[in-house]
Amino acid sequence: MNRSFPIILLLIAGMAAFASCKRDDPNEELPPPSSGATPYHLEIPSNLPPMQFPADNPLTVEGIDLGRFLFYEKRLSGDNGMSCASCHAPSLAFSDGKAVSKGIDSIAGFRSSMPLINLGYSQFFFWDGRASSLEQQILEPVKNPIEMHDTWPNAMSKLQADAVYPILFERAFGTDQIDSLLVAKAVAQFIRTMVSGNSPFDKWRRNEGSVPVDAQLGFDLFQKEGGAIGQIIPVAGSTPVIGQGGADCFHCHTADAGLFTDEQFHNNGLDMNFTDPGRAGVTDDPADMAKFKTPTLRNIMVTAPYMHDGRFANINEVLNHYNTGGHPSATVDPFMKFTDPDMELGLTPTKRQQIISFLNSLTDEEFLTNPAFQDPGSPHL
Repeated sequence: MNRSFPIILLLIAGMAAFASCKRDDPNEELPPPSSGATPYHLEIPSNLPPMQFPADNPLTVEGIDLGRFLFYEKRLSGDNGMSCASCHAPSLAFSDGKAVSKGIDSIAGFRSSMPLINLGYSQFFFWDGRASSLEQQILEPVKNPIEMHDTWPNAMSKLQADAVYPILFERAFGTDQIDSLLVAKAVAQFIRTMVSGNSPFDKWRRNEGSVPVDAQLGFDLFQKEGGAIGQIIPVAGSTPVIGQGGADCFHCHTADAGLFTDEQFHNNGLDMNFTDPGRAGVTDDPADMAKFKTPTLRNIMVTAPYMHDGRFANINEVLNHYNTGGHPSATVDPFMKFTDPDMELGLTPTKRQQIISFLNSLTDEEFLTNPAFQDPGSPHL
């Protein structure tokens, strides 16, 4: 399961869709799971929205525990040497620090390993959004020939032969017969507990702490239109905007819900000619060419390198890209307003430092070091 797990442009076909139900009240009592497992109440910081849970996969103590074992289980790979955690390390916000990852056969993928942060809020998974649920996404890497390169029947037989796993599945789902859908459900439960919302920025917003003045100024820049103050800036297909001297980040990395992603797909001007179709590889719509899902900015300072292909080694290279405006193309996003060489975003050295200070304030050390997310070792009762 790697940041190259968005890597292959294989469409997932024939997988069961998992219905979801919305709980507007996060304190609403959960119905007991059909297996008799213990319902689990997920604590969500007050500045984050309520989370949606699938009706057929409520969080349970036993399901989360099982999912944690499976997340670190190397027997899900063909050579018993790679687990989900191999490409999703807790200290790197569950990314892997590589431009693209390699699978068990040392074959490099095409895309970068996305961090696993607040995915319980997501509607689309992988850089191209080809999976519509966590459960659906989790099914792919095991059978992906570049990643874990196994078959589900073979992986299931290895788990079924284990002395402990059948008991853990019985506790979580009421059956000791292991199948891929139950594995996906358990791992999805575990990943949904990976909530990041206790960074210094969060505590400042909740009046529980402070952040440096530069970080506050950086957040102010984050929320403002780019360009010189008062400058009239054309927007393709829309009304021109007035420059505010900001960093122009808020359009895609929306901060209102505290998630710092709009969960949408954008061509952010990386290339004029495309080698990766992005979202268009899923929709077959030319208008989606080179569009990729907006990643969250949470813990962004520990998830380098950046972009879907890891082309930018550090945050300064990212800022350089946006400051120079990016490359025009037929599908470049209207929010990329500075691709015209006569236009300029205007990130001065001072503004850059303030933006970086703000981004640093989004690093959630409690999330990165949470003992509940670490490797539990071999499966045990």
